[in-house]
Amino acid sequence: MTARSDHAPAPLDPTQLLDRLKARDATIGVVGLGYVGLPLLLAFLESGYRTLGVDTDPEKISGLLAGDSYLPHIPLGDLADHAASRRFRASPGAEILADADAVVVCVPTPLDRHRQPDLKFVISTMESIAPVVPAGCLVVLVSTTWPGTTAEVVAPLFEAAGRTVGTDIHLAYSPEREDPGNDTFTTARIPRVVAGDDAISAELAKALFEPVSASIVSVSSTRSAEAVKLTENVFRAVNIALVNELKRLYGAMDIDIWEVIDAASTKPFGYMRFEPGPGLGGHCIPIDPFYLSWRARAFEETARFVELAGEINTAMPSRIVEAAAQALDNAASKGLQDADILVLGVAYKRDVGDVRESPALRIIELLRRRGAHVNFHDPHVHEIPPTREFGHLAGLRSVPLDRARLAKCDLVLVVTDHGGVDYGLVGSASALVVDTRNAMDRFAPGVGTVVKA
Repeated sequence: MTARSDHAPAPLDPTQLLDRLKARDATIGVVGLGYVGLPLLLAFLESGYRTLGVDTDPEKISGLLAGDSYLPHIPLGDLADHAASRRFRASPGAEILADADAVVVCVPTPLDRHRQPDLKFVISTMESIAPVVPAGCLVVLVSTTWPGTTAEVVAPLFEAAGRTVGTDIHLAYSPEREDPGNDTFTTARIPRVVAGDDAISAELAKALFEPVSASIVSVSSTRSAEAVKLTENVFRAVNIALVNELKRLYGAMDIDIWEVIDAASTKPFGYMRFEPGPGLGGHCIPIDPFYLSWRARAFEETARFVELAGEINTAMPSRIVEAAAQALDNAASKGLQDADILVLGVAYKRDVGDVRESPALRIIELLRRRGAHVNFHDPHVHEIPPTREFGHLAGLRSVPLDRARLAKCDLVLVVTDHGGVDYGLVGSASALVVDTRNAMDRFAPGVGTVVKA
């Protein structure tokens, strides 16, 4: 086992670790410094803990040590000063975690090409930290996963490394609840669900997160905590699928779904507003329902309702492309072949630069397959990064949004309704706008030729 550095305190028993966490006199490691891990690390640091950051991308590490944020919506504050004072240290290797009292793991949990859970990042991370973290350390998984992962996957990895779970290592699970770009509910303003592999681990996890959470919600087992996260996002996926289905049905009846939603939202009870769109994006909502349906099959159960919602949402990009083709044919008797199309917004949600699982990428691909010439404008995404499924779109750059560019387009397709976009210019300068987000009605009502899709 890698030894702790000379200045580090001796390994703690649970009582000592609990006291240290409550006094905020502990060193907290965060593995995976993306949209979840980075704001969590900053919250720990701001609450008084010493922090260690680990990410396999060395460019992220060098940027953080220099005080440069690679996530524009997350300001780093005085992180460089903390690095200079050694209250924050970072490395692309797990060896630094030999100085940690607690480690929080925030790594991706994607689907594989067969749309089944892929825990390779969780497994490789736990295998790398198991021989490094000191005796008595608390390890908390926050990555979204199927119920049973902590007990059935993570614990055996530590046992295989010669660490006794419950004495030598304490395990817990606490699902992430980040909402990138939400200035109202930041990390420290969100209640946090926690559960431990045993009572001691649960108490340690509660003490760890109390200083960086609005409140602590303890549940009885790590399986329940893992199910909480899936439930939250399955709820959203199912309701989004419902309004996407209603949009199709009401459209056939010549009823504006947005007018219906606005009116229904005036009911002060028994209704929660969800909005239709071009499909689901982000790391959670398009993925989490498949984690649940996959896990259900292990118990000979079928998540029919959940799977149907997934089918509806997954089909939305194709429906949007068909709607664009129909609108172009109606307006200009022109097909998608050789049409000049500008996609407005490729991020998965407004006012962030995240393209993970964005339906815009599928829409661009489908339009290109139909022979269209496609460009995009996004004030938050200057270049499409490499992705597993859409690597061939990597390097495509955002074009300027100006009158000349809009005038030469056959169609502008609003996919992401970013603020700060001149929708009045879009409507007045474009021959045809197909709007999947009702952005034109909200920001430039009555301007231009607009078709809602």
